[in-house]
Amino acid sequence: MTFDTPISRTGSHCVKWDMLEPLYGMKPDEGLAMWVADMEFKPPQVVQDALQKMLDHGVYGYFGDDRAYLDAIRWWMATRHGWEVQADWIFTTHGLVNGTALCIHSYTQPGDAVILMTPVYHAFARVIKAAGRDVIECPLTLQDGLAQVDTAAWEKHLTGREKMLILCSPHNPGGRVWTVDELRQIADFCVKHDLILVSDEIHHDLVFPGQKHTVMALAAPQIADRLVMMTATTKTFNIAGAHIGNVIIADPALRKAFGGTINSMGIAPNSFGMHMATAAYSPDGAAWVDALMRYLDGNRKLFDAGIAKIPGLKSTPLEATYLAWVDFSGTGMAPQEFIERVEKQAKIATNHGSAFGTGGETFLRFNLACPRVQVVEAVARLERAFADLQ
Repeated sequence: MTFDTPISRTGSHCVKWDMLEPLYGMKPDEGLAMWVADMEFKPPQVVQDALQKMLDHGVYGYFGDDRAYLDAIRWWMATRHGWEVQADWIFTTHGLVNGTALCIHSYTQPGDAVILMTPVYHAFARVIKAAGRDVIECPLTLQDGLAQVDTAAWEKHLTGREKMLILCSPHNPGGRVWTVDELRQIADFCVKHDLILVSDEIHHDLVFPGQKHTVMALAAPQIADRLVMMTATTKTFNIAGAHIGNVIIADPALRKAFGGTINSMGIAPNSFGMHMATAAYSPDGAAWVDALMRYLDGNRKLFDAGIAKIPGLKSTPLEATYLAWVDFSGTGMAPQEFIERVEKQAKIATNHGSAFGTGGETFLRFNLACPRVQVVEAVARLERAFADLQ
């Protein structure tokens, strides 16, 4: 397939498009859905073929014999990330929001606190609060528009009740690929404060040319006794509806606690996700990801060039993910005003920066994983909506 091919998703129970009118007041034929973090592309053919094989067989029973599935995960982590993983380290969850929630229940108690480096993926705070734990925001600082780690500045936010830090690596929504030095600073901070470190690396395959992602397990191997790694095929291959993720834990004690939580909740994987993930983590899947990133790189450059022409708007340099993080503070407008221009005039649905926590208030997040014609249209609409500033 070509990534330029538009695919209508309206009427397919797709949250991004079918909830556009209820949530944003835009009809799908007039609005641009650039909010939910899934792509407008079909997954690689190897994934489609795996589903077709299931369909042809016609019996959809319980999944068993997961050796090929585990081998595929191990192969991917070794060949794409230089990380050797053992099969018995791997747990399968219903996506990584589920994996995050399982970590919270496994390693903290009601009334404990969990640290987030804000602004950060909004579902983290949601599941923390729903579990009866408190969110401690440690805001990231900005330097030349890029998020920076400053662990010394985080000390003043601590209460003494913190038991866990959740890291988003690469960062969503800021698009940062953390350096090895930054990852080690975070690891040292967790050791100092006796924190479990949950490293959500769901975007670790979506890294742009010139950038190098390092998995936390390699950056700071000395913290294996407090580290939980989370990865997934879902973002990489646009199979989020499969709701499947990998929670990878090297330490036996941490594994025992996590396994106990899974067992107590009766959680087992769905066979569709298992077959899709096994097919995706393959040489064919790798070739598709390489082509995807070349295409997304073009979308990123086109979008950034367009944003740069609009006074008061600034697009954060995107090192990874397909999620552009645009700062509107230079317009001098209150959030209500620039959001109204984007949604009512440009008719673009985005994620509001305030949802990501402290530091996101003047930003909007735009999903660039779509045919290039949609990026061109989005830029043109934004130029018209803010024409009075030009």
